[in-house]
Amino acid sequence: MLVAIANYGTKNDGHLFRVLDEFRRMPHQVDLVVTSNIAKNLGADVEVVPGLPTEDPWSLPFAHKRIFADRLEAYDLFVYTEDDVLITQRNVDAFLRVTEALGESELAGFLRSETDPSGKVCFPDVHFHFHWDAGSVVRQAEHIFAHFTNLHSGCYAMTKPQLRKAIASGGFLVPPHESAYDQIVTAATDPYTQCGFRKLICISQIDEFIVAHLSNRYVKEPLRGGNFSLSADDFYPQVRALLALSTNGKPKSTLFPIETNVLHRRWSKSYYEPCQEEAIALIPKTTKTVLSIGCGWGVTEKRLQERGMKVKALAIDPAIAASAASRGIEVVYGDGQMPPSQLAHQRFDCLLFSNVLHLVPDPVKFLLSFVPLCPDGWVVTSVPNVSRLRRLIRRVRFRNHHVNPENYAAHGMHITTRQVVWRWLRQAGLTPVKTAYEVPHNQSSAHRRSLGLAKAMLAETCAVLACVNAGKPRC
Repeated sequence: MLVAIANYGTKNDGHLFRVLDEFRRMPHQVDLVVTSNIAKNLGADVEVVPGLPTEDPWSLPFAHKRIFADRLEAYDLFVYTEDDVLITQRNVDAFLRVTEALGESELAGFLRSETDPSGKVCFPDVHFHFHWDAGSVVRQAEHIFAHFTNLHSGCYAMTKPQLRKAIASGGFLVPPHESAYDQIVTAATDPYTQCGFRKLICISQIDEFIVAHLSNRYVKEPLRGGNFSLSADDFYPQVRALLALSTNGKPKSTLFPIETNVLHRRWSKSYYEPCQEEAIALIPKTTKTVLSIGCGWGVTEKRLQERGMKVKALAIDPAIAASAASRGIEVVYGDGQMPPSQLAHQRFDCLLFSNVLHLVPDPVKFLLSFVPLCPDGWVVTSVPNVSRLRRLIRRVRFRNHHVNPENYAAHGMHITTRQVVWRWLRQAGLTPVKTAYEVPHNQSSAHRRSLGLAKAMLAETCAVLACVNAGKPRC
């Protein structure tokens, strides 16, 4: 087995020593190579390859590829990992076992786990728009597999035939680059994005494909804009829901397209979006029943229930529905019919569309399909505020990339602002009443300096309240 480990500087050396010791204890002939931006001595049994593939400091992870290619015929198994990802003998045994059941273009993958200060296990690869593809669930021999859309886990393993296929594809030995992922993690995802492999996780033995992220970075430093490390309490119900799909008859597709085609999938539907306080604040206090269309993990819906409202949620897919259901939310499952037949004779005081309308092909038609469920009530919708200023900021920040949407056909999303949403609502026969904006923390100082006048340009999202029946005095 040839193991290549990417190691920057000295900050992670404590984790690196643990990773090296884990490989040393394996009952295989293991050769260890550490690629680093600096020279260092890690012991007589560790080959250190100093230097960067290019002048870009983030290019280091790509250094292992030429090493693997040059030594293709000398090893049976090739493992690449970052210096804080702990791959164990159990993980290696499981990989070899299930690989025998997979097709030649399928590659068994891993997911990372972290442990927070209280000892709680979390999963940092499960966040934002990344999700289980319910339609991918398949049984191979005695194993059940599913595709998880986040291809990055800081590591991968390949057998010799798999590596040979990757090299032959022409997508393995490529210069450092950035595509759907940042450059620093792209080297670990190239087998899937560049070489034609489909990453499958063995969910029937899920614990054998979980690797520890020793730095516990993301439970210590969550990213702005949403939950970045899913707890085991949310993770395992989703896995159980996937395992049950073959027998429970629930739909295996997403409710609507959830990913955009802009750089880093920006403005995709987040399965784990934070509670939508701005949207909640718009819902009239007299509201008793709410239908949430496009529900993710259910924290917004849970807050509505805590305020005394009866909530029913039309979930994005059957996997994330398990997270919402675990919060006590009554879940409805969609099968592509809008709305699902089981809602046909039900009525609600309010319809909530949380970060949905910019992703559907025809927002007006989508609204019209649900309005009959709320004949005398309210509609609240939140969307990204893709203002001209925010687009300009992204163009400057990512000046070498195409980062802003142009049209739905090209980028899988509509450009949304307050004016656009009000127009959609009016075309659907609704009467817009009020708009609320959410200014992100990193723009708060600019917001204060403008005395609030730039709020509509700086805000990350905008939420709009509309009345269904314009003839009602309350409008």
